[in-house]
Amino acid sequence: MNILFVADVFARAGRRAAAEIIPRLVRDRNIDFCVVNGENAAGGFGLTENIVRKFKSYGADVITTGNHVWDRKELLPVLNRTEFLLRPCNYPREVAGKGTVVVTSRRDIPVGVINLQGRTHMPSIDCPFRAARAAAETLRRETPIVIIDFHAEATAEKIALGWHMDGLVSAVIGTHTHVQTADERILPRGTAYLTDAGMTGPHDSVIGVRAEIAVRRFLTQTPIRFKPAEENVKLCGAIVAVNEGSGKAEHIERLQLDLKSAGAEEDDEGD
Repeated sequence: MNILFVADVFARAGRRAAAEIIPRLVRDRNIDFCVVNGENAAGGFGLTENIVRKFKSYGADVITTGNHVWDRKELLPVLNRTEFLLRPCNYPREVAGKGTVVVTSRRDIPVGVINLQGRTHMPSIDCPFRAARAAAETLRRETPIVIIDFHAEATAEKIALGWHMDGLVSAVIGTHTHVQTADERILPRGTAYLTDAGMTGPHDSVIGVRAEIAVRRFLTQTPIRFKPAEENVKLCGAIVAVNEGSGKAEHIERLQLDLKSAGAEEDDEGD
């Protein structure tokens, strides 16, 4: 089974890349299942119901998020009624949405997805290590194929979670920093690992923001309204080949693909 993981989609430029490249990858690379992290898709902060529908039409089977999922309050009821849209599972149970799901792939094979958030330099929520293990053990009652999106800041925390979950899940893919790492590997017990899948969006930027604005913020240390960049657009992520019987990963390929088209996706998300 080939599973496509698409890194943090950032603003309009990232949506353009998702619209053009995801359907092509699904077709040309025989993708059976697709996970898209969409928490920055609306203007760089948050997500909307319309974008959720668009990602689904491009080929996303599950949409994951992170700390920015709460930025747009109108999304909260969408989290409650949309099975394939996740928020990190280690937030309190009282908040909107859920953090795990099992979805049937294009080949009628169930795939489990866990959305997690780290705690190092992030909000203090429940332990991601304990939450990941409990969630994986529950999902494995339905399927041996389980993918984790670990939305976290610290590389050490991500690497530690990879080792903690090795052999219990098919893949641990990190998100959040928007900077792709080059440490993809299969861990000894069969879990594919990548510290950060990167960013689907404008790479002539400071993690998606116009460079001159970000530099000014660092120089002045004063509040400045961030604006998304538009240049050098890429889709980043990974393709993981998983054994359908055991759930163990057999191969992981890191992706960084240029957007060739100059056309723009319709702009109705406040970018």
